[in-house]
Amino acid sequence: MNHASGTFEVKVIPQAPNAEAPIVGRMSLEKQFQGDLAATSKVEMLTAMTQVKGSAGYVAIEWVNGALDGRSGAFALQHSGTMTRGVAQLNVTVVPDSGTEELIGLIGSMTIKITDGKHFYDFEYTLTESS
Repeated sequence: MNHASGTFEVKVIPQAPNAEAPIVGRMSLEKQFQGDLAATSKVEMLTAMTQVKGSAGYVAIEWVNGALDGRSGAFALQHSGTMTRGVAQLNVTVVPDSGTEELIGLIGSMTIKITDGKHFYDFEYTLTESS
């Protein structure tokens, strides 16, 4: 298992609300990763906000393009997150067989932390033989 870590910056672009589903939100995001992952990404996210403070959910697909520990290529990440009255649970995993170029065969998962408004990632991954 390999490990990559660093920081990233996020630009959030809210999309038009759906009048028929008022708790559902949609956003596009752009990220810039620094550190062991030197890349940019585009994200499409759906959210659900509830009337209970601190409870929500989101799903997202993220297309990451750049270099991971010096290997160039792109790959997709799948996000699934919930917050239950302030307690967060987040899973971010590489979409199987989404790696390109030198990242073909990439599998792994990413942990995201936000401290004092700054975003950090830890990425545990392996590169398997392509089939």
